[in-house]
Parts: sequence; C-alpha cells; structure tokens
Amino acid sequence: MASRPLDSALPEPRSFASPAAALPGLAAGTAILYLSLVVLIPLAALLWAAVGGGWTEFWDAVRAPDATAALKLTVAVSLIVVVLNAFFGTLLAWVLVRDDFIGKNAVNTLVDLPFALPTIVVGVVLLLLYGSSSPIGVDVSYSRAGIVLALMFETLPFVVRSVQPVLYELDRDMEQAAASLGAAPFTAFRRVIFPNLLPAILSGGGLALAKAIGEFGSVVLISGNIPFQTQVASVLIFGRIESDNQDAAVAVSVVLLVLALSILMLINLVQRWGTRHDH
Repeated sequence: MASRPLDSALPEPRSFASPAAALPGLAAGTAILYLSLVVLIPLAALLWAAVGGGWTEFWDAVRAPDATAALKLTVAVSLIVVVLNAFFGTLLAWVLVRDDFIGKNAVNTLVDLPFALPTIVVGVVLLLLYGSSSPIGVDVSYSRAGIVLALMFETLPFVVRSVQPVLYELDRDMEQAAASLGAAPFTAFRRVIFPNLLPAILSGGGLALAKAIGEFGSVVLISGNIPFQTQVASVLIFGRIESDNQDAAVAVSVVLLVLALSILMLINLVQRWGTRHDH
C-alpha cells in the first residue's frame, strides 16, 4: 500500500492579512477625513451660501462699486508687495546663507517672527511706530503705503524660506567655473545662479501673494478702512458682516477664495517646472 507524503496530509495554512498592510489605507482615510472636516466642508459651505441666492445677487454684490474698488486695490497692493519682497527676500536669504556676521542666528530667527506674531499685534505696532504719533516722524497710517508696509512684514518669510534651501544646495563649482572663464560676478549671478533660484522665488512670491490678498489683522488698523481709498477686500468683508449683509460678504469671500486657489495652482505648475529644470 503506497503511503502519501507527509506534507500532503497537512491542511493548507490560512492566509491572514498583516495588520501593517491595513495601515496605509487607514492613514489615507484619516487624513482625507481630517482635510474634509477642516478645509473641504467649510469651503463647500461657503460656495453653497454664495450661490444660494442666485447668480444675479452674487454678481451684483461682487460688482458693487466699493467691492470692485476694494478688490482692485487688494490685488494691486499685493502685487507691489510681492515684487518688493521677491527682491529683498532673495537678498536677505543670500546674506543669511553666504555671509557670516555677528547676530546671524538672531536675524535668521527674526525672519520667522511674522509666522508666530498675531497679525493684529503687527497692526498695533505699525500704527504706533508709523502712525500720527510716530516717534520717528513717519506717518503712513490710513494710506496705501501703510498697507504695503504691513503686507511686506507679513509676507517676507515666504520668499526667504523658499530661496534659502536652494542656495544651500546650489553647487558652487558652477560659479567658480564661470569665474574661471572670465565672467564678472554679476554675469555669473545672472547666467548661473539666478536661473536656479527663479523657481523658488516664484513659489515664495506666489505664497506671499496668496497671503497678502487675504490678510486682515495687520491692515485693519493701519489702513483706516476708507472706502475707495484704503479699504481692502478683507476689511470690506468684515464691514459687510458688521452691517448684517452676509450675502455680500460671502460673495467677496468667494472671489478671494478663487484667487487664492488659482495662485496655488500656479505655484504647483512652477514647482513642476523647477523640478524639470533641476533634472
């Protein structure tokens, strides 16, 4: 009588899913749920409220003379701030990476101060320093210059922190090679360094633009909220809420939301372009 092999008599082992195999799906589900609760659902509620009264009321609220003036001023001032911070932020990042001086660590820490400081405190400080009772004799309160100054303070870190890592990783052999070929320092910067920094400058500038368009706390005091002169969109929205005109406030809020999302999409494209440039 032929005997069966020993292993054929044993039952086949059952396959059990490893607990670790379920972790990626669980983590993704938790992250999406958190994002939905904190970001997506509130934004959906805002959009729903904006079109709840019909598109006619929505466009009437957006095209109101004071709303149009506030939106134009907001975009114009934000673009000016981005250009200024793109230059001075890149310069500051260069100094922090390439130069050594006493107090460098303190300066590097101060760059992040706008991230930690409450924005309304920034408005109070600027109003005390550059207001009608300025100890240095400079009064930019209730003017567009004051708005520019407040937004420059709030958005400076975006450019600096975007450019710094690129400068740290930049291969200095390329600069030395350009110098050995007779290139002047400015020519080497323009032809070798700046093309590598440009994607980071554009990304940081885009983040600064998105921040400036929706900034409220630092400008609500120093702007003076003068319609058609110094009233920015965020302060206009606050005024609409105070006057119990919620529908108009929601409409202008949606415009700012669309602008911010458009800027973020452009930043994503710039980052992809920068990645291809690096490769």
